[in-house]
Amino acid sequence: MEKINGPALKTYLPIWSKYRPVILRLMLDSETEPQHYQLSGHEFRQMNARQKGGYNFVLQVLKGKALNNIRESQMAKELLEVLQLSKKATELTEQAPYEIALDKQFVLHISKMSQQE
Repeated sequence: MEKINGPALKTYLPIWSKYRPVILRLMLDSETEPQHYQLSGHEFRQMNARQKGGYNFVLQVLKGKALNNIRESQMAKELLEVLQLSKKATELTEQAPYEIALDKQFVLHISKMSQQE
């Protein structure tokens, strides 16, 4: 991986910031059942057309921290950053773990995990 002097570029932060209200609504609605939302794939491809390994990822978050390894996914890391900046997302992840996954068709899946997972 190429090191760049200074802070790493935040490629996907604008997109995640745009979708933050939707993501928070899905997190709230996942109380009863998993939620799904179709994102616009072209927005992500525009931001980084040379993305290696596809755009899909799984992020499990509790208390504002990733429970699983997301080091290889810039998208997941920047989504976590947007969640950490949100008071509501912080409150939600303090109460329970959430799994947020993006599949190859750019469908965002959000589910509230049980505490023992």
